Amino acid sequence: MDDFRNLICPNSPSVWDGSGLSKCYGNIYPFDVLVFGFGANVVTLGIISVLGITQRTGRRSWKMNFSERLFLHVLPAIGAFAVWTVVILFSGVSMIATFFATAIMCFWWIVKIILATLHLFTTYPPFKVLLFFKEICSFSLDVMFGISINIIRMKRASSNRSSLEDSLLSADMDMEEVFFCSKLVLTILCSFSQGDAQSYFDLVTFRSITSVMNNGVTKQLEFEDLLQLPTDMNPCSCHDAFLSCWQSQQSSCPDPSLFRAICSTYGWPYLCLGLLKVLNDSVGFAGPLLLNKLIRFLQQGSQNLDGYVLAISLGLISIFKSFLDTQYTFHLSKLKLKLRSSIMTVIYQKCLCINIAERSKFTEGEIQTFMAIDSDRIVNLSNSFHDMWSLPLQIGVALFLLYTQVKFAFVSGIAITIALIPVNKWISTLIASATVKMMKQKDERIRRTGELLTNIRTLKMYGWELLFSSWLMETRLSEVMHLTTRKYLDAWCVFFWATTPTLFSLFTFGLFTLMGHQLDAATVFTCVALFNTLISPLNSFPWVINGLIDAVISIRRLSRFLSCSECKSKHEKTAESSSPYLSKDQPEFTYEDMAVVFDDSSCSWSSSDEEQLNLVLNHITLGIPKGSFIAVIGEVGSGKSSLLNSILGEMQLVNGSVYSCGSIAYVPQVPWILSGTIRDNILFGKHYDPKRYSDTLEASALDVDISLMLGRDMAYIGEKGVNLSGGQRARIALARAIYNGADMYILDDVLSAVDARVARCILYNAILSPLMKQQTRVLCTHNVQAITSADTIIVMEKGHVKWVGPSACLPVASYSSFSPLNEFDKLLLNGRKECNVAADTLTKGQSNLPLEKDIVPASEERQDIIEVEARKEGKVELSVYKNYATFTGCFVSVVIFLSAILMQASRNGNDLWLSYWVDTTGNSQKGYSTSFYLVILCIFCTANSILTLVRAFSFAFGGLRAAVKVHDTLLKRLINAPVQFFDQTPGGRILNRLSSDLYTIDDSLPFILNILLANFVGLIGIAIVLSYVQVFFLLLLLPFWYIYTKLQFFYRSTSRELRRLDSVSRSPIYTSFTETLDGSSTIRAFKSEDFFLARFTDQVKLYQQTSYTELNASLWLSLRLQLLAAFIISFVAIMAVLGSHGGLPIGFSTPGLVGLALSYAAPVVNLLGSFLTSFTETEKEMVSIERALEYMEVPQEEVHGHQSLDLNWPFHGRIEFQNVTLRYKPSFPAALCDISFTIDEGMHVGMVGRTGAGKSSVLNALFRLTPISTGLILVDGINIANAPIRDLRGHFSVVPQTPFLFEGSLRDNLDPFRLSDDLKIWTALERCHVKEEVEAAGGLDIHLSESRMSFSVGQRQLLCLARALLKSSKVLCLDECTANVDTQTASTLQKTISIECRGMTVITIAHRISTVLNMDNVLILDHGILVEQGNPQALLQNEFSRFSSFAKASTM
Repeated sequence: MDDFRNLICPNSPSVWDGSGLSKCYGNIYPFDVLVFGFGANVVTLGIISVLGITQRTGRRSWKMNFSERLFLHVLPAIGAFAVWTVVILFSGVSMIATFFATAIMCFWWIVKIILATLHLFTTYPPFKVLLFFKEICSFSLDVMFGISINIIRMKRASSNRSSLEDSLLSADMDMEEVFFCSKLVLTILCSFSQGDAQSYFDLVTFRSITSVMNNGVTKQLEFEDLLQLPTDMNPCSCHDAFLSCWQSQQSSCPDPSLFRAICSTYGWPYLCLGLLKVLNDSVGFAGPLLLNKLIRFLQQGSQNLDGYVLAISLGLISIFKSFLDTQYTFHLSKLKLKLRSSIMTVIYQKCLCINIAERSKFTEGEIQTFMAIDSDRIVNLSNSFHDMWSLPLQIGVALFLLYTQVKFAFVSGIAITIALIPVNKWISTLIASATVKMMKQKDERIRRTGELLTNIRTLKMYGWELLFSSWLMETRLSEVMHLTTRKYLDAWCVFFWATTPTLFSLFTFGLFTLMGHQLDAATVFTCVALFNTLISPLNSFPWVINGLIDAVISIRRLSRFLSCSECKSKHEKTAESSSPYLSKDQPEFTYEDMAVVFDDSSCSWSSSDEEQLNLVLNHITLGIPKGSFIAVIGEVGSGKSSLLNSILGEMQLVNGSVYSCGSIAYVPQVPWILSGTIRDNILFGKHYDPKRYSDTLEASALDVDISLMLGRDMAYIGEKGVNLSGGQRARIALARAIYNGADMYILDDVLSAVDARVARCILYNAILSPLMKQQTRVLCTHNVQAITSADTIIVMEKGHVKWVGPSACLPVASYSSFSPLNEFDKLLLNGRKECNVAADTLTKGQSNLPLEKDIVPASEERQDIIEVEARKEGKVELSVYKNYATFTGCFVSVVIFLSAILMQASRNGNDLWLSYWVDTTGNSQKGYSTSFYLVILCIFCTANSILTLVRAFSFAFGGLRAAVKVHDTLLKRLINAPVQFFDQTPGGRILNRLSSDLYTIDDSLPFILNILLANFVGLIGIAIVLSYVQVFFLLLLLPFWYIYTKLQFFYRSTSRELRRLDSVSRSPIYTSFTETLDGSSTIRAFKSEDFFLARFTDQVKLYQQTSYTELNASLWLSLRLQLLAAFIISFVAIMAVLGSHGGLPIGFSTPGLVGLALSYAAPVVNLLGSFLTSFTETEKEMVSIERALEYMEVPQEEVHGHQSLDLNWPFHGRIEFQNVTLRYKPSFPAALCDISFTIDEGMHVGMVGRTGAGKSSVLNALFRLTPISTGLILVDGINIANAPIRDLRGHFSVVPQTPFLFEGSLRDNLDPFRLSDDLKIWTALERCHVKEEVEAAGGLDIHLSESRMSFSVGQRQLLCLARALLKSSKVLCLDECTANVDTQTASTLQKTISIECRGMTVITIAHRISTVLNMDNVLILDHGILVEQGNPQALLQNEFSRFSSFAKASTM
């Protein structure tokens, strides 16, 4: 090839000499004509002819409208030569005219325009183009026709498809469309149509957002005001597409790749956007080249019109790039939103599908991090991936253009860049390592935070909230330590990146002058413009690398989660298969008669990855007939709940098989309650049937409770049912199961949470009633009536089935706690009647209570207990910024501002010195030596580098300090908040502050603030320099500032509201996700995965809608700012040309200043947009500070009391309630109504009453969880209202209704303050009859995990009792601590309590009458009123006493 070129042009072997065709090739007329002119026309004729002939058939007639006829007939007529003649000929035939709007023609005409452009600049001198009118007209005709046929094509496509974007980006594009994806360029310029109603101009200028912004200025925006989502952004379709690709990966690869699944789903449209980015990046270099031509023109002092052409071209190029920028950002952001919704919905669906055992390998905090943080990091991969090739390309082109200006002098600058590559790589490796460690600690912190929020009521009763917060602070300290490492490494990166262009400039110009070349204004300021072009890719590249590292880490974490086995197949067998067990042991049953079959089944709560399996169920062989009532009984920890969970498929099946058929309704031992109305909880996604609904409420004994609630069944239930009693929660869960109906009901100890009378009502009106009688019912219970009523009893013992048979054959030795009573048969016969009579009596008895007036007759009115999330209005207040500055530290804030201002001053000084240098040498004046200029330049560069370093590290230090203070202050305020705040605020909403918002404060906010400050001082510097250089710029400054402030005000009013809506729409996602994690087993049992996925998808859709509207608003602003900046560039350039012509009274003083002004005007495009974007983003991120500050202002408990307590207080344990009234909210009925009673020291007192009678409210008042409205509570003569609240709670012992064990060692759970030795702990465990189970599990050092079932609910309650006994307080409160244990264990525990707690005051809330029979006193409560008290034995003798009626209704 080289020999061929030497043969043609011996003196000029290069085709291109840097500015055009070389002299030799330029003289070869046929080369230009053949390639660019005649050759292009010949190819055009060929394509038209071939397409016209080949596509004349198979296409229907095309009816053209007026505009299409104008473009296809009139424009070619103007051309009037061969090509256009053929165009007229073919366009006149309607049957074949359609080929003009095919992808081939559209693509080719774009190429023809490019060739015509090259033809112009190779045929004629660059600045004489205006003289050749014919060629210009010909070129313009090509451009107009090319654009016309592309527009016609898109309009035609829009009539056949719902959107042009679908025609471009859909996966089912035909091969012709795929091959010619270059049509993307003009398609983007005309915008992807969302509907025929909108014009292309509206689409490219984002005018659709104007109505939203008008509303944003005049009112507070609501969700109804947002833009509608395009159909392709619907989360349902995004989820289906992504899930399909992920499942394809799982089926085809042993090690499925989440990255490949993402590429399969969104790879093609992403690739098409890459083509647009290539064009966008290429156009970006036109500015510096035009700047070079303009400065050289001004230096020559020419008087022709070329200067105006160049000046206007600078502005036009800026306008063109503005449209390219915004369209690329718009479609990339849409793609990111689709990817985000795909990942979030797939994570949610996975949580619905994997069972509890398989999920145990991940902590709850880790799974929440997948949703809150990892999903965002993977989405940000979309930016980083294109930037990985785009930024090196930009850097490479910039370096090549530098070579054309300063030859090999730029190598010195490259040497610096190359030298920094290994340094940046080393820093990136350290950042990646710190990020992994930080994320691990963040997972742990979020897990601990969730644990604290979930159990805050119990923690406050224990007085442990400070202990837990200290553990949380330790985790936060570790997280901050790794965050600090990352931030300071980032600071070094910022230093290297920000100083590289300055050092590049110093070394390049220094070497250029030392090589003997003379600097001129054109060279220097073209290079300065190229250096500015280099800043963005150089600054962005390390962030891109960090983003890629974060994304790779998150992809690996998420892939591991999504690859978890869903374990469905192992728990199901086809009905056709036979069972050897059945043919052997139960010959009377066929396989079809069985609802559940266990065949040598062994199950574990361990995940499939664990090697050591702790078997909970051992070789179970069992059959449960259809339609039978099965009672599963056994001692605490015998495996009853595990047996039920194995039927549900929640355990890992290690051996054998478990078969179940038909639908299942499940009531867990700890009821799962959704945030929502009572009706929502019962319907569970089913249609409302009034008759069935009414029957369900009656059967579950909820009708009376609901009639007394404000709002009735539309009353809003707080998270986890915080505003309901334990019995009400259990009955709502039961009502859900009854209403939904199923072939089999699995009821896990549903009767233990209610009193004896309600238990009998549930048994006879629900479980044994026609509503459920025909279905299979498996009930885990300790209730004797239920056991006796069962068709079959299964006795469990240590994971084995000990005995199976009818209740009549149950041997006493098998279950010694079951002992028949003489009165039982009578009660059984009259059970149903008495239950109904009791319910009627209770209903009538309440008719005269003042509560009746609070009943809302219409049940359609929803009563909100949970407060709607507050949303601020208007701009972010200045106080928020002041608070953040205070968190950062005043001195640090001053240092940051000063260093930023001085850094910009040093950079402007550097440029002014360069201007002075070129002016001095250009005028041939006797100036200083080159060394002098270089030394001054070096001083400026050094000062700039040092100030950059100071700014970077002070920002890192200030950001870290603020992050630490915000977290610590927020946590302290939340810890001191009253329980009512947590009852009224969903945990997901609080967790959102401590996860997503805190992540923003940790990471995003300091970063965007740094950018904002740099942009601000940069704009100030440019304004000062331009005003100094060109006085006329001051005339433009005022109107420009006016327009700018109007734009930003118009935008910011809407942007703030959208950001707040975004935060508000995000909270329900996390709340719903957290709830689903807790209740996933219930959802799977009811087969309600689709309903909950649809519910979650709707929440994501709302989140998508706010994000999409935000995107449109930000690009609306960005486009207008860039167009404004383009006008500034044109103004400065035209003023420069006018000044050089002498047309202005005041001109530029020197060529150096001319170049400086023009080089400063060029970056205004990016800097203005970047400034307002960063300002708006800062304001958006500041919403996180605003939201954190909102929770720093929550009401606080009166922690400090007036009266200090002795270390050994209470000395006696005497408790007095004097006329105590308690309300949970001022508008609520009184939970305790003016009650008075006295408990003498050392007395054991039981509290009995129907569910919701106010028993737990007595403990709430005693522990000051809820402040009393009126009255007085005295303990040993001290008014507890005057005591320090944590000291007060710390001096009492309590066993809560719901057992609480946190993640950690068993020793820490029992004795978190490490006050007891091992012997004392083992003694307490032995007294609570749980020592053997603890020894079998591994001793006191075993690690308890939230996701593993280390102990049953009953065993956990016994551990809580052991914890209370270790405390040795004079006051012990037991909130139904024996509800989940068998009768024998409960009896033994009562004896233990009576012996071990002798001399202590014991208050016991009981549902079993047997629990309180041997106590000193009993209090009977009914709807907050103390209706009866006295010795239980004396009350039992009185036939008319309330206690006696309770006793009769109980089997004791």
